[in-house]
Amino acid sequence: MRAPKISFEESLEKVVLAEKCMGCAACVVVCPLTCLEYSQERPKIVKTCEACGICPRVCPRYDWSWSALEKFVFERERTPEEDFGIYRRIVIAQASDKNTLEVCQDGGVVTTLLAFALENGIIEGAAVSGISPDKPFYPVPRLATTPQEVLQCAGTRYTYSPSLLAFQEGVKLKKRSLAFVGTPCQIHALRKIQMVPLRKYADPLRFTVGLMCTESFTYEGLMEKQIQEGLGINLHDVKKINIKAKVLITTKSGEVKTIPLPEAKQYTRKSCTVCTDFSAELADVSAGGLGLSGWTFTILRTKKGEEIFEGAEKRGLLKTRSVEEEKKALDLLVKLSKRKRTVLS
Repeated sequence: MRAPKISFEESLEKVVLAEKCMGCAACVVVCPLTCLEYSQERPKIVKTCEACGICPRVCPRYDWSWSALEKFVFERERTPEEDFGIYRRIVIAQASDKNTLEVCQDGGVVTTLLAFALENGIIEGAAVSGISPDKPFYPVPRLATTPQEVLQCAGTRYTYSPSLLAFQEGVKLKKRSLAFVGTPCQIHALRKIQMVPLRKYADPLRFTVGLMCTESFTYEGLMEKQIQEGLGINLHDVKKINIKAKVLITTKSGEVKTIPLPEAKQYTRKSCTVCTDFSAELADVSAGGLGLSGWTFTILRTKKGEEIFEGAEKRGLLKTRSVEEEKKALDLLVKLSKRKRTVLS
């Protein structure tokens, strides 16, 4: 007997009203009748919902099951000893290309993997986060279809970008092979889309890169109140923002100013406080800084992710070091993963 179909109002509206919606836009993307629009980082009903029941099936904050998703992605569940999820290999890596290293966040691994995949016909496009041409350092979804466009989107913005909208753009343009780069919660949404399955979106997805994430901040809080008003930095002059136990703001002139992390955390998006995944445990590849300087802590979780990484590595596009050389980074990964896992305990 089939389960009764439920409407947006009966399901996801409760997620939104409870401030658990992280604004991934999965429900907006998959709605077959365009009943929803994306507005102010949330889905908004614009016409009568026909209760097709699809949107709650893809929402990462509705009827979530770690067990089901792990079995879908890895064909088994995580063991208690796997503190940061299932993986095949972990490595410290860095891009070999100087142009990439000049603009990347840490070691340039994500940029390198996307460029490699585009140049070798593995993908036709990548859904990533870019920067608004009108609002300084404001993240916007972008579909990158060339290595140069990938390079333009390098670096991290610590405010939210609904990059699934860029993935939807790729599908509308009939791209047959796409990569996706995003936060753990966005990876969750894509995996649920695959598990349904919604073939329109599942079939073009070649691989996912998950960005390690403790939380994201509101643009108004972090960028406008703290950086622009508090530190007196014109947002047009910001070159890079990084978090290494504190928020580091590098200007285009080379000046570096800092914000204590507890001060920044007051502007954490409320939906991030219920997240239980730090290291994007369902991605094909997970990447993060973890206190490293100029290198990326990289977790190869699936065979697909490992093959793409090793393809770039064999071409000399990536340099690698053993994770044993960075025990502090590994310890931090375990610590932050455990902390996220117990957030709702």
